[in-house]
Amino acid sequence: MLHIFDFVRQMSFFAVVVRMLTAALCGALVGLERELKRRPAGFRTHMLICVGASVTVLTNLYLYQVMHLYTDISRMGAQVIAGISFIGAGTIIVSKHRRVKGLTTAAGLWTVGIIGLVCGAGYLELAIFATAMVLLAEIFLSKLEYRFARRIRDVNLYVEYRHSRDVQPIMDALNGSGAQVDNLEVSRITDEEENHYYAAVFSVQVRRSILNEKVIPAVTALENVITVEEM
Repeated sequence: MLHIFDFVRQMSFFAVVVRMLTAALCGALVGLERELKRRPAGFRTHMLICVGASVTVLTNLYLYQVMHLYTDISRMGAQVIAGISFIGAGTIIVSKHRRVKGLTTAAGLWTVGIIGLVCGAGYLELAIFATAMVLLAEIFLSKLEYRFARRIRDVNLYVEYRHSRDVQPIMDALNGSGAQVDNLEVSRITDEEENHYYAAVFSVQVRRSILNEKVIPAVTALENVITVEEM
């Protein structure tokens, strides 16, 4: 541990203020990145979770070190880690096309809560380093992940069409445009007006360079196709 932070590890008023300000700053930095990307949980949510977790640990330490009450100093912090899971679950969305969104934000909320616990415990150097790691993962590694994803040949295409017999023309269009169909899942859908149509998920192997230029336009151009999206 760095000795320059030794003063923060005491239970003085100044040390408590520094711990809480550090928690607010760490949570705000992570939340700001989420806010700029228009994610469900943003600046204020991350900051409040981090500060709240810090207050939880500080209260536990106060009861044990100052009030000399017999208590498990890790019990309240453990409840915070479990409780944040419910908040994180609220940011996860499964779209009608089976696309899962919000996992990164949920993981960030959980991590920010733990960073708040670390701040409350006075381990500021770890909190600062952990915040830097989270920002590195969310800002820079996301770009690297996107570059690797562009090279992947396995693609899932979600296609909605009007009649069951239309699946064969869709497969012909996929094969004719350079895609190889590996798997197919079909489901029947009924809308609010009791109209029936079909939705299929095609697992195909295709070069990214022709996916948007040839494959998707070829399927979209079919007469009874309603929508085509990459999952």
